[in-house]
Amino acid sequence: MQYFVYILTNKRNGTLYIGVTNNLERRMVEHKQRLVEGFSKKYELHQLVYFENTKSIEAAIWREKCLKKWYRKWKIRLIEEQNPEWMDLAEDF
Repeated sequence: MQYFVYILTNKRNGTLYIGVTNNLERRMVEHKQRLVEGFSKKYELHQLVYFENTKSIEAAIWREKCLKKWYRKWKIRLIEEQNPEWMDLAEDF
């Protein structure tokens, strides 16, 4: 089983949302169709700009908690190291 930690935004350098899932493709459909109540729906965060995978849910949740504590500039640097154009990575699904 794989688990994913992911970052969504509404635009380049916009609001960031960090989440965890065991099915990234399904979760992105839920976000894009605004089926997920809460923060991501309220701020229209549906552009996947970063993700990483782990082999355990414990590791994924630990990583999510770590990233949520990071300074914003660290999160932006992490995104731009792998996705400098802030492209929607979910379009590849």
